[in-house]
Amino acid sequence: MMASMDDRGMISRSEEDQEEKGASPSEPPPSSATQRAIERQQRGFAAMDEERQRKIASKGGKAAHEKGTAHEFTRDEARAAGKKGGEVVSQNRKHMAEIGRRGGERVSQDRAHMAEIGRKGGEAVSGDRQHMAEIGRRGGESRGDQPRENQPR
Repeated sequence: MMASMDDRGMISRSEEDQEEKGASPSEPPPSSATQRAIERQQRGFAAMDEERQRKIASKGGKAAHEKGTAHEFTRDEARAAGKKGGEVVSQNRKHMAEIGRRGGERVSQDRAHMAEIGRKGGEAVSGDRQHMAEIGRRGGESRGDQPRENQPR
């Protein structure tokens, strides 16, 4: 592979190398801005795979804690940061709907959990006699039955 340095001291690919990658001699060479973007996106920490980045970042975090220079959030700082992030994320209604849908699907697959919810709801609602009477009245009205006050005695 032949490489040459440009006026900024950056290594650029030779024509032979570009031909190997699929660039034909008849095509115009990429603009200098495009070339810089290609060179930048394949360098350093960002070019590493995610697992390697995590390992390196983890070592840095551990070293900072050992040295005593790592920032540790107070409860109030952590709460404020979480609130700020939540506000930003919750503005995306499509994203929030998808989260809710997935959560609902996952919970509803647990039949024992759903039965418990139904039991608790039924117990709470059935303790309110006025509410239960109203439900019964509406149910009778929808079947065509007359409400009790309109029935002959």
